[in-house]
Amino acid sequence: MFELFYHPIYTDGIDERSRFPKERYKLTKKILDKSKSNIRFIEPKMATIEDIYIAHEKKYVDSFIAGRLSNKEKREIGLQPWNDQIVNRTRYIMGGSLGALKSAINSNGIAGNMAGGTHHAYHSKGSGYCIFNDLAICARVAKRDYETVNNILIIDLDVHQGDGTASIFSNDNSIFTFSMHCESNFPLKKMVSDIDVPLKKGMRDEEYLNILKINLDRLSQIPSDIIFFQAGVDVLDSDGLGYLSISKSGLIERNKMVLDFAKERNLPLVIFMGGGYSKPIEHTVNAFVDLFKQCSLYPLH
Repeated sequence: MFELFYHPIYTDGIDERSRFPKERYKLTKKILDKSKSNIRFIEPKMATIEDIYIAHEKKYVDSFIAGRLSNKEKREIGLQPWNDQIVNRTRYIMGGSLGALKSAINSNGIAGNMAGGTHHAYHSKGSGYCIFNDLAICARVAKRDYETVNNILIIDLDVHQGDGTASIFSNDNSIFTFSMHCESNFPLKKMVSDIDVPLKKGMRDEEYLNILKINLDRLSQIPSDIIFFQAGVDVLDSDGLGYLSISKSGLIERNKMVLDFAKERNLPLVIFMGGGYSKPIEHTVNAFVDLFKQCSLYPLH
């Protein structure tokens, strides 16, 4: 059974006036509820402040929790205007990713969070809709709490570079960061991942999937005990913030390639939802439904 962590606050914790497509969480859950997929939804616990500190500066964490971030810091993050649930929402998202980590390692070999993938958050600041970096928190917690985890591979296929993740782990050889993203896109200033693969605007399925295959072959040489998959669907041709031209079927094949990569190596796999901003929103929702249905068919243990 594929365990997928979800809380209504993923949608409800964003203000009605925000331009962020918050309904994607609720709509994805609604469709999956009606499907006959092998998915068990689990409501996450809030991440503890101590677990958040493991990847972030204490001053920044405390300022956000206490509502003391400056207007400039809030603008860099986005999601505005913030409502009174933004702190709890953020902690539940971090908790959902930590729950998926625990499930993947202890139970099922694969699990996911129906949010997260907040790869633009840095050690001491947020950015690009990302307040804290759940990939970084999970990586540090995995190494702290699980004797079987020494090396972690992060496969980030969101259309935007995982700049915050790359920055946090720039001096950590045990956590390998791979980002394959559109070169002409946010963030304007890129960080340096262990492997960066910048892609040309307008790239289509065949070239994209060939490049991914070549790089998965490269990644097969990287020592790893667990894989984190940032599975953003903003590479879709209908996504106005993406600038790539990947079809729905191309995205399904992309997911299959990563799932097969983990299965062939018998490594635990944690799925982080990532970005998706297509209009109409149904394109994003259907892509995430495809992703989680695919995951439900891939028990690794």
